[in-house]
This record gives sequence, structure tokens and C-alpha cells, in this order.
Amino acid sequence: MTDGVPCMILRGGSSKGAYFLASDLPAEPRQRDELLLRIMGSPDARQIDGIGGAHPLTSKVAVVSPSPDNDADIDYLFLQISVDEALVSDRQNCGNLLAGVAPFAIERSLFKAEPATGDHAVRIKMLNTDSVATARLSTIDGAPIYGGTTAISGVPGTAAAITLEFQHIAGGSTGALLPTDNRVDEIEDVACTLIDNGMPVVVMTADQLGISGYESCHDLEANAVLRTKLEAIRLTAGARMGLGDVTTTTVPKLTLVAPPQAGGHLCTRTFIPHRCHDAIGVLGAVSVATAALLPGSPANHVLHNFDGDVVRLEHPTGVFDAVIDIGTSADGTIHVERAGIIRTARKLMDGTVFPRDE
Repeated sequence: MTDGVPCMILRGGSSKGAYFLASDLPAEPRQRDELLLRIMGSPDARQIDGIGGAHPLTSKVAVVSPSPDNDADIDYLFLQISVDEALVSDRQNCGNLLAGVAPFAIERSLFKAEPATGDHAVRIKMLNTDSVATARLSTIDGAPIYGGTTAISGVPGTAAAITLEFQHIAGGSTGALLPTDNRVDEIEDVACTLIDNGMPVVVMTADQLGISGYESCHDLEANAVLRTKLEAIRLTAGARMGLGDVTTTTVPKLTLVAPPQAGGHLCTRTFIPHRCHDAIGVLGAVSVATAALLPGSPANHVLHNFDGDVVRLEHPTGVFDAVIDIGTSADGTIHVERAGIIRTARKLMDGTVFPRDE
């Protein structure tokens, strides 16, 4: 790899990642993962010898290719690269990096924008969960439009809107929207909702853990008692959700909820899984918003002033709006009828990355 690897860095939503064509990486997963660890600079807390940003939100990779599926245009594999461990995980999606997949596919001529100037729908198969999302974006002269007037929390300035619509994402990782068939499970004396609407998440009220839910990420991460309790809950929840031993994985995520303070419908603090997220992940937000609409759930107890189909989640750096419609079948089974969000993306760098020597 002395000649380097073609790579594009994009901000997708409130994350940032390295985007690669699958054809530019080794086909064998172990060799691919070893190369990506060297490219990103892991394991090292600073990722000083790679292009990772020393944080889970900036140590992400999207692997993109044309899709052989008749129901999709593009295949997208998300890989979470651990910062201080030599670990690469494909056990979850990333909805933030998803926002950059369609622009990247157009930039790399995997999707031809016809007409060259106009609006386009790009169907993206999310290989991690074998589900499809549709990204809607605009182009000019065949190139993605990045500049625009849409602002999203956690990102300075504005950019062009990219609408993401999800189809059949419930149970993508666990096999069911509610893997235990319960709206409420008790773990470590804490009432939890174990839910998977695109991302496996454990949702619980902050007050049951002895906190307000309005603390800063720094204060929450410094609370060793809280983090020990959360990890115990996560390990038990992972097994109950059918994810097996999750000791070394990044799922399920953990979200603590509280009544809203800033005009939203509920307040959130999310761990991914051991670092407190400055915002909230796209598919994590979709799952938490869905949990909030389940009567009797912990999140539903703190849901205030909700009327419609847009759930506004407060988080440490702003708000996140998720469009959710749920229904109930004749047998009482809950199903998701619609899920969607608005994100933005921006190309930051396009060139060649040189991994450190083996």
C-alpha cells in the first residue's frame, strides 16, 4: 500500500468519516480491517499517526459500492473504528455517515445524476442491517450541491438538506422492534425499553439512575458509579436483545431521558457505549423517538407537549427532529409505518491516504 488508497473525507450529519470505494480496499474482511486501523491511526487515544479524530464520532468509515440489488442503487457498509483498541465493528448502522453516501456515490460516478441539474432519489442498501434508505438531494451540472440554508444541531453553519427516508429498519440488528416483546424490562432495578428501530438502544429515565439528565457530557463521563451501572445494564440488555456478549461491541447504545427543558418533547443523554455523545446519532434518535411513542414506556413518561408525528429530542448541543408514525396490528403487535430525518453533508477532502507501515 505504499502508493496509498483513494479516500474522501466527508462530514455526514454530526459525524465525520473516511469514505472508500469497496474496490479500493481488500475484499477479505480481516485484511480490510487491519488496513483501516492503520489508516485511522488505531489503537491510539490521539490517533496521531492516522486520519481519525480521536473520538468515536470521527473514527468512522463508509465502504461504498454499486448495488446488485434491484431495490437499491448503492451498497453501504458502515465500520466503526475503535480509537484506543484494535477493533473494527460492523454490528450497527450509522445514519450520520449515511447522509454522505449519496454525495460520495455521485462524486465517484457510482450514481449518474440525470438530469445533471435537479433533485434525485438515491436508494441505499445498508449492509449492516440488510435494509434500505432513500436519500433525496440536489445536484448542479452532475455534482452534489453542498451549500444551503439547512442547519442541524452539533454542526456550525448551514448546508444543503439531505432527506433520509427509512424502510423496514425495525429489528435490523435484533430481529424485532422490541426484541423481548416488552415495552418495559427491568434490569438492575431500572425500568428500560429495549428497542431496535434501526439501532439497538436501551432507553431509561435519568432519575432512576440518580441523575437529572441535564448534566454535561463531561460530568456524566466523570461519574464512575453511573458508568459502572450503565455497563452492567448494557451487558444484560445485549444478551436479552439477542446480541450475545456485547463486552467488546458498540451496541446497544444507552439513552437516558428526562422531561424537556428547551422547547423539545424530551431531553436525552446518550452513551455510545462508554462515551457520552455530544448530540445523538441518527438511527439512535429514530429508535428513542419510537420508544417515546410507546404508552407506558420510560421515555413516554417524560414526553411533554407532543402532538403530531415529529418528535423533537433535546441533546447536549441542540435538538434532533425525527418523523415517526407507529401503528398497532389486530394482534396487538406494534409496527413502524414511517421513519425519516433531515441531515446535511459536506465534502472536506478528496485525495490519497497513506497508512502507516505494518
